[in-house]
Amino acid sequence: MAKTIVVGGGPAGMLAAAAAAQKGHGVTLVEQNEKLGRKLYITGKGRCNLTNIAGAEEAFRNIPRNPKFLYSALASFGSGELIALVESLGVPVKRERGGRVFPASDKSSDVIFALTRHLKACGVHMVFNTAVHSVDVENGRIAGVRTDKGAVGCEALVLATGGVSYPSTGSKGDGYAFARSLGHTVIPPKPALIPMLTEEDWPKALSGLTLKNVRLTAFSGRRIAFDELGEMLFTHFGVSGPLVLSASSLVRQEEPVTLVIDLKPGLSPEQLDARILRDFSAYANKSARNGMVDLLPNRMIPVVLSAAGVDEEKPVNQVTREERAAIGHALKALKLHVSGYRPVEEAVVTRGGVSVKEINPSTMESRLVRGLFFAGEVIDVDALTGGFNLQIAFSTGHLAGMSIYDG
Repeated sequence: MAKTIVVGGGPAGMLAAAAAAQKGHGVTLVEQNEKLGRKLYITGKGRCNLTNIAGAEEAFRNIPRNPKFLYSALASFGSGELIALVESLGVPVKRERGGRVFPASDKSSDVIFALTRHLKACGVHMVFNTAVHSVDVENGRIAGVRTDKGAVGCEALVLATGGVSYPSTGSKGDGYAFARSLGHTVIPPKPALIPMLTEEDWPKALSGLTLKNVRLTAFSGRRIAFDELGEMLFTHFGVSGPLVLSASSLVRQEEPVTLVIDLKPGLSPEQLDARILRDFSAYANKSARNGMVDLLPNRMIPVVLSAAGVDEEKPVNQVTREERAAIGHALKALKLHVSGYRPVEEAVVTRGGVSVKEINPSTMESRLVRGLFFAGEVIDVDALTGGFNLQIAFSTGHLAGMSIYDG
């Protein structure tokens, strides 16, 4: 059977190594850290959003780049297969809003320990604190790798080295360099699922405030790139949270981007005006700021009144119909202008990577070098939030491991 090396001990590498070993190949998993799953450990804020039980159509809608490339990988090892695997390893899961799946314990460490035990049971040889420096090819096929501890020969190689986000976990773009050295095209990596910086300063005053059940519309140039209900967060530099992160992956980051927040998406403009009028009647002797305490979080009120051009100290009984309409408009269409993005090192995932045109989607094998396989974030595929990115890593890793052949 083929002597196989898997480089990278993240979700893609672990599944690739296990699948190859279960087929009878001799597998060595090389990890530069002292343990497996460093990035997996911090996913989902440490809770590990393993996957999403959405149907195929919804899953592909959440993959903005190269979704068709993933048909075979997701069909052969989808969310059902992943859930069955982790539960068979003693990690029960739970399902939350939006189809998100987490370990029932809310501990990513439970998943990592279970997969580590699985690798041992499959007979995978694991080597830690070892960095791969280069890849050897002879006569158009993989021959081995060179590490900081010497050269190792192999017949098959899976590169599951991740992207360039969260470099402290070991994702430093090594796989891109290896791919380029072997003749592959690498789409320049950019941040995906990344917080946004804003031209306006007022988000800083709201730092730490989370808004739930709001609608965020993102205009990329004049085009609506994103329009969803959900949750967002104000920060000291701008905005973040699930809605913002997903929007960042759908806008063209080189274009002017405008965000429009609907703070009351459940109310029509007419219903909202009636609600404001009712609140103002109840607080007729209060200031405009105090007249909106039932409508908004306290820290949001000055922002909305400023956007409407209404003095927050103006008595409610002196607010004109036109000013009330302006308040309603601000509540339904509060604007922010994006001035930039946090650095790629802070991105949840990386956009870009090895071109899918040079990888066989049915096997994850390179079209240029025999015996070379790619899996996970090193490939030019990425998804929105909700467990889809981890599923892509697990699926492409499993398919790569299953596709390794003899000879």
